[in-house]
Amino acid sequence: MRFVREEITALGWDQLRTLGARDGWLVETAEVLRSGFGPAALTIDLGGGLDVHTDALVELQRHEVAGVDGPPGTGIVAFATLPFDRTAPGQLSVPTYVITQTKDGRAWLTSPDGSRDFRESLANVVAPSQETQSLRSLSYQPTPEEYAHNVALAVELLRRKEIDKVVLARSVLGTVPEALDGAAIAARLRVREPICTIYSLPTTEGRRFVGASPELLVRRTGATFECNPLAGTIALPPNEAPDDYQTWLLGSTKNLHEHGVLVDELVQQLSSSYDEITADPNPSIVTLRSIAHLGTWVKGLRHDAASAPDALELLRLLHPTAAVGGIPRNDAYELIVRLEQHDRGHYAGPLGWIDNNGDGEWWIGIRGVIINGTAFEAWAGAGIVSESDPIAEREETKDKLAAVLSSVLVDRV
Repeated sequence: MRFVREEITALGWDQLRTLGARDGWLVETAEVLRSGFGPAALTIDLGGGLDVHTDALVELQRHEVAGVDGPPGTGIVAFATLPFDRTAPGQLSVPTYVITQTKDGRAWLTSPDGSRDFRESLANVVAPSQETQSLRSLSYQPTPEEYAHNVALAVELLRRKEIDKVVLARSVLGTVPEALDGAAIAARLRVREPICTIYSLPTTEGRRFVGASPELLVRRTGATFECNPLAGTIALPPNEAPDDYQTWLLGSTKNLHEHGVLVDELVQQLSSSYDEITADPNPSIVTLRSIAHLGTWVKGLRHDAASAPDALELLRLLHPTAAVGGIPRNDAYELIVRLEQHDRGHYAGPLGWIDNNGDGEWWIGIRGVIINGTAFEAWAGAGIVSESDPIAEREETKDKLAAVLSSVLVDRV
């Protein structure tokens, strides 16, 4: 198949978000918006998940890209939201139309054979108008009491040094009166969480995953990579200055420990693939609307650019990180399965894009809702270490769930 990339006049940012978020593919940072729409021109199955080597990049490179040059993420771009379970099948999708637009007003369109029918799609976009809705039904898996009990069980294992860290999550499932509009949720999240990456992507089960992720799993650009792992959390009360809470977080032994094991694991995982790796000596504060995290930038360089891992290879090395899984990885995963007893699906899995040069950006699929008509499902997790308090961890997940569901519901959970 032949694709053509051309630079076009910048289009309406909100219009592009709506088009991708409602029925297509959307990955929007504060600086760059990628909107895919139309039917999938190409799909690549990852039948064995990330645990099985695939020739996905080879498949992308089989197709010709003509037209003008452009920056990473402007040629043949495949989007995906992948399951948390790295052995579960996934799928990459190349939309018929991909528009990449930057905040400074430049835009590129890539489409098969240079088709320009996209303007009809833009002309028919209806701006999102759906307000948040009240609940029709709601259930927890596990219940708040069961979740606190699970944390207590995990802490006992941690104190016996059987594992170093595990992330335990819980979910809330509910329904609302009207079918949920992914574009309306994405628009609200863009306003509420301006520093996050807004995403809206179709899942292989016919549902849609919409959210605002604060955590960059990995960005691959040629011979370099960047990661921004987050761990360590504090809730920020509304209408109060966050300074004292941020200072407490920076001095919290428990949170610094949780964050440190995450950064150390990430550096270790990548050290054999890169010649130079640097990490911030101390974590910084990442402040969101209602919570704050500890964050560290990790960067790396491979001297031989031609042999640098592509973006999917980096996912195989990193996922799941200790931010959403645990250490040791396999032991923590087994404990997650035993205690949660509810498949996470796409929650905490990688989501983002890879282009035909192997460059890409992947975020951790957190702070989002899976929507399907009037039904929704949301998840929140907390990092458990030996110093964890079960009630405090339960309340942390409550705060995270409330932050996500406020974009969907009038009621808070």
